Amino acid sequence: MPDTSRTSLPEKAGIIRLLSERTINRIAAGEVIERPASAVKELVENSIDAGATRVDVVLHEGGRSLIDISDNGIGMDAGELALAVERHATSKLKDDDLVHIMSLGFRGEALASIGAVARLTLSSRAQGAAEAWKVLVEGGRKGQVSPAALSAGTRIEVRDLFFATPARLKFLKTDRSEFQAAVDIIKRLAMAHPEVAFSLSDGDRVAFRAPSIGALAGDARLERLGAILGREFQENAIEIDAEREGLRLTGYAGLPTYSRGQATHQYLFVNGRPVKDKLLTGAVRGAYQDYLARDRHPVLALFLDVPTEFVDVNVHPAKAEVRFRDAGLVRGLIVSALRHALADAGHRASTTVAGQALGSLRPVDALPWGRAAERPSLPSGFAAAFDAQAPRFALNEPAAQFSFKASDPVMRPSAPEVPAGAPMQAEAPAPDYPLGVARGQVHGTYIVAQTADGIVIVDQHAAHERLVYERMKEAMAATGVARQALLLPEVVELEEGPAARLVARAAELEEMGLVIEPFGEGAIVVREVPAMLGKMDVKGLIRDLADELTEMDEALSLKEKLGEVCGTMACHGSVRAGRRLSVEEMNALLRQMEATPHSGQCNHGRPTYVELKLSDIEKLFGRR
Repeated sequence: MPDTSRTSLPEKAGIIRLLSERTINRIAAGEVIERPASAVKELVENSIDAGATRVDVVLHEGGRSLIDISDNGIGMDAGELALAVERHATSKLKDDDLVHIMSLGFRGEALASIGAVARLTLSSRAQGAAEAWKVLVEGGRKGQVSPAALSAGTRIEVRDLFFATPARLKFLKTDRSEFQAAVDIIKRLAMAHPEVAFSLSDGDRVAFRAPSIGALAGDARLERLGAILGREFQENAIEIDAEREGLRLTGYAGLPTYSRGQATHQYLFVNGRPVKDKLLTGAVRGAYQDYLARDRHPVLALFLDVPTEFVDVNVHPAKAEVRFRDAGLVRGLIVSALRHALADAGHRASTTVAGQALGSLRPVDALPWGRAAERPSLPSGFAAAFDAQAPRFALNEPAAQFSFKASDPVMRPSAPEVPAGAPMQAEAPAPDYPLGVARGQVHGTYIVAQTADGIVIVDQHAAHERLVYERMKEAMAATGVARQALLLPEVVELEEGPAARLVARAAELEEMGLVIEPFGEGAIVVREVPAMLGKMDVKGLIRDLADELTEMDEALSLKEKLGEVCGTMACHGSVRAGRRLSVEEMNALLRQMEATPHSGQCNHGRPTYVELKLSDIEKLFGRR
């Protein structure tokens, strides 16, 4: 008979026993404190919860050797200080209520977790108290509370992070990368709490500073966002303010022509808490899908305020993920609010479009003939004028590489002869249209229009493509999506869960032209598909829809494919580049652009027009 005694068990099986308190704390610390930026996040959130209006952070070696955080919050007395470094000790859960969480922190794990893997010194002075106190925790060993010197608030010093778990140190990135991760954390918290002043330095220089704004809405919030994301965002952002069934969404979103190549500039907050949530990012992608190419991403900061019982923030120890009681309501609010705001922006394009056009210029002194000794030979009457009115910029074109020689003759443009005494005809003033009045067409592709204070250059193909696309979408909304019955219905085998989710959304899919029915356990039969999709991989579409419904509870693939087809059809049905247009046709196109939402960018997110102010043009010619 086989030996079944406990001594014959494999060594790795062992005998069940309780882990030591130090080991438990280190395991828990690994869930909460992944890197220096994690410690910064937890500690700064504690400062905000303590009512601080100023938080100063100093990091050495990216936070490896020192994390120093000071605030002017309510502070703690000696008894609270001793409890604060114990596991699961917190002042933020009233009556142990995990439903109505009003603070950023609530688990009572941060200080204990940091103390388990580092050398922690916690000093604090309660408001109105005559003395300050401090306590030391080193590798999980807590010292005695002793008097300290501190004016007010709380100061936390974390030295030698992960000295007690050296294996974790091997997985940290460079000091620069760790420091930048902390900068990102502070920026997110600063966006959500403009009433708090923040600073972050490496001991030698201040890498980030945000003074207190003192208000939580309106222009004050935009000022804080502009200080963090840049003035260009402030100039090219549209305000978001929508409410639905007790949920409110506020913030600012960038115009489609003000976009980035990565989604790292999307900042999302739930009840003041920075989060990274697939549902929210998917909703943003769905709202912008008609206006941006797949490799472009909007810049935005959205703040969602919901009842505390509507959201579960107790999903992960890092508290970066949340779950909503009604995810569909949240997604619908975000998509509709963004789309309405983009529609209200009308034909507006970002100011960076003009900036990029002017960015193709460079100082004239950089040209070979920009220096006085090498300028072209000019008649004496023009020499002084050249020096006094010398333009400071020149087109950065290959032709600029050619220079004049002193021996080259000065070329004068020929002009048509005007009979003596003929009256000069003044140009009629341009009516006050946002996109001006057409003055001509260049290379059969670009319309040049004059506005009240500048000029507008329009890409006629891109502009008309957007107009046709918007008309197609209106037609689809009015008459529905035409469906094409399959000669032989397609049976798609799936797992039971994804198949059930698809069947539950069958009515919505039918509105989009896709008719499906259950076909036994874990199978779907497709009877009709959207006619505009033409010949397609039905099985691939169904599997993509099932995957996306599992991830984000939304049938994005079908919508995106319909949008792509609409865009392709609009591209082929629009005015082509190279076609000559009459003045009436050009002006009609401009007026349609002014009346059509989203006409500032084509279906791929590229600008349809560039506007140059008269002041910009005057600078090019040295008039300013």
